[in-house]
Amino acid sequence: MTEPILLNLPEQLHTERLTLRPPRPGDGAAVNAAVLESLEGLQRWMPWSVPTPTVEQSEVWCRRAGADFLARKQLPLLLFLRESAGEPATFVGSSGLHRVDWEVPRFEVGYWVRRRFEGQGYVTEAAAAITRFAFETLGARRVEIRTDDRNERSWRVAERLGFRLEGVLRNECRDSHGLRDTRVYAVTEPVPVEAPR
Repeated sequence: MTEPILLNLPEQLHTERLTLRPPRPGDGAAVNAAVLESLEGLQRWMPWSVPTPTVEQSEVWCRRAGADFLARKQLPLLLFLRESAGEPATFVGSSGLHRVDWEVPRFEVGYWVRRRFEGQGYVTEAAAAITRFAFETLGARRVEIRTDDRNERSWRVAERLGFRLEGVLRNECRDSHGLRDTRVYAVTEPVPVEAPR
């Protein structure tokens, strides 16, 4: 197998409405503004959002995540609206491929969306494109989505995309609200993951 760090990957992925790309230096302010806008929902489901990150902490995350992408340790992606040339890109949320195991290869799709863009199908659209990318470009043999059992909106994304529920891990980890049960969804071959709205 080729060393993952030698993989030449595209700088961007495009969907009908989104541009997906790795974090870059300078993205921290936009990411932090979206986190603050979405804080109530994020702090319920995302342990990294407690305590509330500062702009500097968001910038540190962007730089480390960008470095991880270059090293192929994980493949974080930021989601932006596809807008006409010359207009500033609107940050929508974050996704990407995490818990990477290149030996299989196996990946986990993670995601969150900015509050003002909730319920508009952006997460499903991005996760569909990322899943295709994992199989078609990275040679994935397994792609997972793991989500809090209580987070129905999140696990409905997995179901819309054709991921199969493999089980619920009871008391799998702790978050800011106590013990968490985790739903594990997976696909082991490409499935038709057109992003339904």
